[in-house]
Amino acid sequence: MKKLDIIYEDKNMIVINKPANYLTIGTDKDKIHCLYHEVREYLYKKNQKVFIVHRLDRDTSGVIVFAKNEKLKRQLQDNWDKYTREYKVVVHGKVKEDKKRIVEYLKENKEHFVYATNKNEGKIAITNYKVIKRFAKASYLDVSIETGRKNQIRIALANLGNPIIGDKKYGLRDKSPKMYLHAYRLVIDGKEYIAKLPQYFKTYE
Repeated sequence: MKKLDIIYEDKNMIVINKPANYLTIGTDKDKIHCLYHEVREYLYKKNQKVFIVHRLDRDTSGVIVFAKNEKLKRQLQDNWDKYTREYKVVVHGKVKEDKKRIVEYLKENKEHFVYATNKNEGKIAITNYKVIKRFAKASYLDVSIETGRKNQIRIALANLGNPIIGDKKYGLRDKSPKMYLHAYRLVIDGKEYIAKLPQYFKTYE
């Protein structure tokens, strides 16, 4: 990563526009090539700490928040589902309904694949979408979530029959090098943080 794309920063938190194809947190094999490491190095020079509040998938771009103290970290995590979280998404095919509220119950298997199951086995996942624009073979959507389940937007849209372009795990094996899922807007206690769209989204605007 060349340089942190900082959306906002104060003494308690830092908000970053995360690029696609980049891990939020490193793995056991590679702890360096990730956003957390970049932010930690940046704040270390300012004699500040960093605490992980939430994550975005490797292939998802957009707004991500890091706290600079444990108190704020806990406060944000405890209230996370109360905050407005909006995404810009491009999916395969023409989505039939102009808007919809999708309620599913999700469960993760040993291979870390998340799937929809019944109410007794899974955790509730609520995903809302509205169509911004339809194209010949794709639809551009505004998506908001009421819960924060792993991969929930990707699963909801795939189960709808309109998988996200570039989603190699739950979607079609298309040739797109990027996944068209961008965490566009986050509102915390009335304060709005917006991550500008990646250049490759311009085709669908």
